Amino acid sequence: MREKGYTTGHSPQSKPLAQMGGLVATRSMGQFSTLYGAIEDMVVGLEAVLADGTITRIKNVPRRAAGPDIRHIIIGNEGALCYITEVTVKIFKFTPENNLFYGYILEEMKTGFNILREIMVEGYRPSIARLYDAEDGTQHFTHFADGKCVLIFMAEGNSRIAKATGEGIAEIVARYPQCQRVDSKLIETWFNNLNWGPDKVAAERVQILKTGNMGFTTEVSGCWSCIHEIYESVINRIRTEFPHADDITMLGGHSSHSYQNGTNMYFVYDYNVVDCKPEEEIDKYHNPLNKIICEETIRLGGSMVHHHGIGKHRVHWSKLEHGSAWALLEGLKKQFDPNDIMNTGTIYPIEK
Repeated sequence: MREKGYTTGHSPQSKPLAQMGGLVATRSMGQFSTLYGAIEDMVVGLEAVLADGTITRIKNVPRRAAGPDIRHIIIGNEGALCYITEVTVKIFKFTPENNLFYGYILEEMKTGFNILREIMVEGYRPSIARLYDAEDGTQHFTHFADGKCVLIFMAEGNSRIAKATGEGIAEIVARYPQCQRVDSKLIETWFNNLNWGPDKVAAERVQILKTGNMGFTTEVSGCWSCIHEIYESVINRIRTEFPHADDITMLGGHSSHSYQNGTNMYFVYDYNVVDCKPEEEIDKYHNPLNKIICEETIRLGGSMVHHHGIGKHRVHWSKLEHGSAWALLEGLKKQFDPNDIMNTGTIYPIEK
């Protein structure tokens, strides 16, 4: 498509490995979502197979008001209601020659969240808008982060739109004199090495076996009014309550997908696996950390999962996540998979 001058706008970090059906089934998010939207904003039609073998097609139209949007029964179902067999998505003009890069370092996350909010509320839509805390920023940008938080933007599209977006970003950041701009070439170099293919996955596996150091991310979301508190509360609770905190080698996070009314937060944590068998590692480290993140996010009014899907490791909080709306999801399961044969234990917890 890019050879013909077009793009879907959907570019998850897993793009070299991912397939479209899986991306739709998990409500995937691409790295350029702040401009193009998430996968659910791109899907215009699809085909799926239900548990009883029925094939269902949703036609491709720009919009309709013929009842609820039934695409969303299928999008994000994680194989718990049906299997996706065909997808039709929007495409956009691809103009990488117009890309503009901006990078800044700053002292603390609250200022960064305020800047992201102002950019979104004032109507600018950079394709990339990221805020890294000092710990995560140092991991990715050792050559310039200097132990500070990092803000990154990319403006793209029609040259006039890209230019106006870039000028708007620069104007808003200039209201915060504590922000220091860095060379745009540093951000462009980072951008050109984002995706993870089989080579990087294989190299990471070798490194884990060699060092015994694991890395995970858990991504959540929240409105502008609560996202900073979610960030602070999660980090503080892990540092003070997690019984194996001394084994953590990096604890931080970043925001990478923003909206008019809020943003997401990736919590990133690396740890040395100490005194446990490989099959015990997830229960000793990842699951307790994941539990803290989910509990604090829901307690403060956010969503426990932003775009990786619920899967098996967050299914315990599904009912708490949806509250009184859980009955709607439960009804879908009873209707489309009454015998519970579709990816059991995903989205819908197994009742003991």
